[in-house]
Amino acid sequence: MTKEKVLEALKQVIDFEIGLDIVNLGLVYDVAIDNENNVTVTMTMTTPACPLAGLILQDAEDKVRQIEGVKDVKINLTFDPPWTPDRMSEEIRKKFGI
Repeated sequence: MTKEKVLEALKQVIDFEIGLDIVNLGLVYDVAIDNENNVTVTMTMTTPACPLAGLILQDAEDKVRQIEGVKDVKINLTFDPPWTPDRMSEEIRKKFGI
């Protein structure tokens, strides 16, 4: 189990309001994997009032659970530090002219 595999799975999770994946949006703050292949993802939303937060969090958990060998998944939602457009990948920032 690797962090890269988890991030690849999370790239399949789309923020439907923006139409981009949560990794390139910079919503994933951390991925931790313990010795038993339990995965903990710490992530945020673009705003605390995101109406799709529940769906996005569930989709993230589902995508990580589909990785062969994953034992358990925990998604931690945080707003500290708050998300800013600076967290987006360079490619996405260029696309938006940032």
